[in-house]
Amino acid sequence: MNAMTQVPPPTTVPASLQIDTYDARDLIKYGAQASIVLDGQVYYLRITRAGKLILTK
Repeated sequence: MNAMTQVPPPTTVPASLQIDTYDARDLIKYGAQASIVLDGQVYYLRITRAGKLILTK
């Protein structure tokens, strides 16, 4: 019988795999909507009453 050995995940993530992570509620501090600008275009991020995120242009 072969025993499977589980390898624990690395304790640090290589820099090439790291991504910026933000809590949506930190981005939307006042109310339920925040605007995000990318290349001069404005996008709106909002939290619905059901707790879902919607990003619109």
